[in-house]
Amino acid sequence: MTSATTKYILPKGAWMIVFLLFIVGVLNYIDRTMLTTMRTSIVGSIPMTDAQFGLLTSVFLWIYGLLSPVAGYVADRVKRTKVIIGSLIAWSLITLLTGYVTTFNELIVVRALLGVSEAFYMPAALALIVDYHKGETRSLATGINLAGVMLGQTLGFLGGWISDEHSWHFAFKIFGIIGIAYGLILILLLKDRGDQNTDQLEENKEQNSLSVVDTFKYLFSKSSFNYILVFWGLMGVVSWMIVAWLPTYYQERFELSQTKAGLYATAYLYPASILGLLLGGFWTDRWSLKNSKARILLPIIGLVIAAPCVFMASYSSVLYLAIVFFMVYGFTRMFTDTNLMPIICQIVDNRFRATAYGILNMFATMVGGLGIYAAGAMRDHNIPLDIIYRTASITMLVCVFMLFLIKRKIKLT
Repeated sequence: MTSATTKYILPKGAWMIVFLLFIVGVLNYIDRTMLTTMRTSIVGSIPMTDAQFGLLTSVFLWIYGLLSPVAGYVADRVKRTKVIIGSLIAWSLITLLTGYVTTFNELIVVRALLGVSEAFYMPAALALIVDYHKGETRSLATGINLAGVMLGQTLGFLGGWISDEHSWHFAFKIFGIIGIAYGLILILLLKDRGDQNTDQLEENKEQNSLSVVDTFKYLFSKSSFNYILVFWGLMGVVSWMIVAWLPTYYQERFELSQTKAGLYATAYLYPASILGLLLGGFWTDRWSLKNSKARILLPIIGLVIAAPCVFMASYSSVLYLAIVFFMVYGFTRMFTDTNLMPIICQIVDNRFRATAYGILNMFATMVGGLGIYAAGAMRDHNIPLDIIYRTASITMLVCVFMLFLIKRKIKLT
């Protein structure tokens, strides 16, 4: 099937926007994920059960998820750059504050506040990117931005290393200061797209007059949006469950130190994921010139490969074989992430992109947080992580089915 995509001329600064947000994505995910690589140090300092430790991430995800639709709604109506910079500076201040907490209750509070501040970043960032990239660079530009997220997760092992060498408090202080400094730099460099024509300006005025109820009615009236909501929610369970507990899985199954387990869980998985984002985005953009369904077909291919890899990794008793299986999972699973916002652009009107992404983010993180907590609770009841990971692999096959339902409804553009 031949796509009707026409040649699109990129506006000035389109790739600079991607580069600047790439760095923000790195900081975003270092700050949120390094806690999982410092489990031994944190629990040694502040005693807690596995369920409580899982709750630290779950609370962040639940708050982050609840506010994501609000963040998307705001990003569709005010300057996206203001939302992005404000979010970065706020979560960096909270990361700095985390370096001073001494009790479990204080940890819960700062993780909740981190969820509030970080919720406003991603919907605005992805919407800003697709504002600049409307043609055959859309999936690659989105993938590059998300590669920053993966790099941040890769560098999450620095938390375990810094906590071993100094303290876990020191790790939070350092990255908090870095984020604040970069936020001040972005005030000078990050710009909204300023070449809107008269029709676009009129469309923005109409959009600002729409109520929250009208916006939600529009989105939930579309079956394709409801399908992708279920799909992304299930992917949230799978992704967060694997990421949050992988350092612990390596440490316990292969009797590794905290530093080595954190290194293997991040420094191998996430480079493969970055490669998947970049190659997946490039492949999709080229394929979409010939096939209008390319942006959904490639995620289907990726998950069909990723699911059995997680299943086999859970059975492996050989460390490096398990690492390879998780690397393949990371590579092919990212075909989904690099195409999510482009798929949204094919499903919903351009006035509601950030809001739509915010709703998807809410559902994915809410159920993802529940999955992380449930995994911790199951461990407290002596259910091993290998069983939990096998369940995650089966869930990915259900996600493939949901993608086929979306494929039947997607616009031919």
